[in-house]
Amino acid sequence: MLVLSRKLNEKIRLGDDIEITIVAISGDTVRLGINAPRDLKILRSEIYEEIQRQNREAVTGDELGQSLQLLKELRIDREK
Repeated sequence: MLVLSRKLNEKIRLGDDIEITIVAISGDTVRLGINAPRDLKILRSEIYEEIQRQNREAVTGDELGQSLQLLKELRIDREK
């Protein structure tokens, strides 16, 4: 992990298209401004993790069983 120190209004660049600016510091909270392409999805990690959890739960046991069966069939076909 790269750790950087920045002061108010200082910026960090990620590649050519992403710029992060420190816009406010209050106690133990830092507010960030992010300039990035509109098609880039930016999520807080707790939101991202919740979406991933919900996606895992959305796969029912039947769907999972069907997927496993398909994988077995594909493996058998490749071995022939």
